[in-house]
Amino acid sequence: MLYRNRTIAKAVLSVAALLTVASTGLANAADLPAVPVKAGPAPDVPFFLVNDNRLTYSYQFTATDPGAFSTQPNGTINGTTAKQVYSFTHFDVWAYGTNLFNIDMLKSGHNDPASPCSPAGTLPFGPQGTCAGVTEFYGLERSTFGWNEIFNTNAFKMGPLRNISFEVGADIGTGNSYYAPSTNNLVAGLQFAFDLPYKGYINVAPLVVKGLASHKSFLQCGLFSPGVPGVTCLADGNRVFPATWRIETNYYMDLGFLPESIRYFAISGRVSLTGPKGDINTLPALSGPGRLSTASKIELNSEPIRLTFDAGKAFIGPKYSHFVDLWVAYRYWHNKYGLDSDATPGTCTVAATGASTNSCTEKSASAGISVKF
Repeated sequence: MLYRNRTIAKAVLSVAALLTVASTGLANAADLPAVPVKAGPAPDVPFFLVNDNRLTYSYQFTATDPGAFSTQPNGTINGTTAKQVYSFTHFDVWAYGTNLFNIDMLKSGHNDPASPCSPAGTLPFGPQGTCAGVTEFYGLERSTFGWNEIFNTNAFKMGPLRNISFEVGADIGTGNSYYAPSTNNLVAGLQFAFDLPYKGYINVAPLVVKGLASHKSFLQCGLFSPGVPGVTCLADGNRVFPATWRIETNYYMDLGFLPESIRYFAISGRVSLTGPKGDINTLPALSGPGRLSTASKIELNSEPIRLTFDAGKAFIGPKYSHFVDLWVAYRYWHNKYGLDSDATPGTCTVAATGASTNSCTEKSASAGISVKF
């Protein structure tokens, strides 16, 4: 495919060179040399057809972290925390597909305290307002390999369907909260890419997710008591979940129906559904009815709507379209990390009363600015 593209490019440049000579009027047939004219070497087609890098700062007003909550003086439970998010995003297109890499650093407020934290006060693991907030890192990578490109065909392009691709990737995350969570997932499957009006698209990807290790401090031997490894605790606190399914969708569309004078807006969004992955733990002493262990649930992680204002185009000019974007969005994340929002004691519900901690379902507005470089 790449060789074919380079050959076509060189042929086009050769023809263009001859047409340029003929159109200048500086030579006639008698002046042309007897030997064929050879064009000079043509530049290679770049490896990356698109190479886009961005830095983003955003603010989530009422984010959550499962198990982080405080009891207010009136008895109500506050399970939300503001989060500042610093992100780097890379996206590229090459001859056979695409690559997306994103890494976030999230900084929570005091209602989501970092560990260690004094056990006194109204927070489960520290006094409200005196402990530094949690710092999290989360990385996501996705790569696609288009069937049209691999097989050098248009057979997988019909109607609104633009392409079918193999998709692979990984999710890696960690944070310095009391629970010391970590995530290490591999994903693989297919992606179906569809066109939308106004240069838009929607991608649907059915995937298989395999967790390599998910760390939870409360499962680790020696934290509360010596324990019996494999019976009442895990030696390193790492729980390996079985493979499950996931469906990831994302879309983008310019609001091209707006008058040209205000055609600076676009909408986008994403929805991810992840299937149950078994019990939160499988320890014999903690399993069974009425025990700490509860079954995981289907996880819905979504940003159904994001409205983007193209400040680069509006204030600098079309040449700088999307160099600076301002946006607002709404996030909804139910059964966060697969935890049962209505049942997981000590995390999603208060162990003593069964009341919800309001920390396992996230409903938050967010706003941010992205700069291309």
